[in-house]
Amino acid sequence: MRRTDLTQRRDSIITLLSQNDALSAAELSGRLSVSVQTIRADLRELDDAALVLRRNGKVRLRQQSENIGYLPRESIARQEKQRIALAVKNLIPTGARVALGTGTTVENCARLLASHENLFVASNSLHAVCALQNAAGVTVEMAGGAVRMRDLDLIGAAALEFFMKYRVDYAVFSCGGLSPSGAVMDYNSDEVTARKAISNCAKTTILVVDSGKANLDLACQHVHLWQYDIVVTSAELAADVMRNCAKNACRIIQV
Repeated sequence: MRRTDLTQRRDSIITLLSQNDALSAAELSGRLSVSVQTIRADLRELDDAALVLRRNGKVRLRQQSENIGYLPRESIARQEKQRIALAVKNLIPTGARVALGTGTTVENCARLLASHENLFVASNSLHAVCALQNAAGVTVEMAGGAVRMRDLDLIGAAALEFFMKYRVDYAVFSCGGLSPSGAVMDYNSDEVTARKAISNCAKTTILVVDSGKANLDLACQHVHLWQYDIVVTSAELAADVMRNCAKNACRIIQV
């Protein structure tokens, strides 16, 4: 089996579990048209990576007070993140001033933005900065302070003080989750502070959200989708959320 097929199937499992409270291996087998044995092997790998929880014949996404580690998150919804990144690349012109937040989706955006020339980038993510290493004529400003080693980023007060120094054309950032009503959610108040800081420094704000973030019940929330300029997402949004976005001139790009 090709590695891409394996990755796509496990991405699909995560997506299905994000849309359902719990599913059995047989239910996943039927939806993905593969054997129960194949699904069980996938679930063992996803359980070992702390992405799912298997109990009493059912499997569900792990609900945590803190996000999972960075490397396991890279394997979730990989193709969705690449489609989101391509859409973001097409929104941002060569020579723009850009602020980049933290997270695996933003790292994917940074990797594609590296094909643009003469960007000015301010970021609190070491992953995003490394993704821009070979960008022609790029100028990068990196936040200082204590690094969160799990994610190699800086959040909270460090991010607030850093982004307050800049005025950029575009800010690209993610979040921990979305409520069904369109509230933008995070795991802790430091992540909320970082997201507020990056959005406040930009003329145009771009929130990037993969489908795995939909309907996550997290501890902290601040503002709603329609308070940003552009939302690039692979998640299905409720009709009332879409209406509020249209009413408030928030552009939704679904990939």
